[in-house]
Amino acid sequence: MTTIMVKGFEVRPDLAYDFEYHMWVEDLSDGRVRIGMDSLGVETSGTLAHLVMVEPGTELSRGEPFGSLEAEKYVGPLVAPLSGRVVAVNDTVLSNPALVQSDPYQKGWMVELEVTHWEEERSNLVSGEDRVKARFAQKITEYRLEGVLAE
Repeated sequence: MTTIMVKGFEVRPDLAYDFEYHMWVEDLSDGRVRIGMDSLGVETSGTLAHLVMVEPGTELSRGEPFGSLEAEKYVGPLVAPLSGRVVAVNDTVLSNPALVQSDPYQKGWMVELEVTHWEEERSNLVSGEDRVKARFAQKITEYRLEGVLAE
């Protein structure tokens, strides 16, 4: 797992990202994906206090909540970037939400989905190192201009 820094934020360029919901997607190559929150979403949420996830077996459509979080600056849903059936929940982050902040791209994953519309929905995700770096840089600049992030 290689990470790079983009304007002070750790990014895994090998993942696909949904910048609307601040989720990353790792293709596990067997019809399943692992999903977690990207470092920018973690930063803008603040210190995480509590996470709740749906049960394995839950069918989700893209845009539906797969859980919720309670944090210092944000309380609300965690939104699925893809459609599918939840096949695993990371119980470790449920008992220790700080892992989402300290290790968002490895230990801080949230759910695994067996995807149902991969070919149709993957176009909603940003992937490829150059595109990922450019989109992160753009979002960080936007958030700083809006006052969501400090310089």
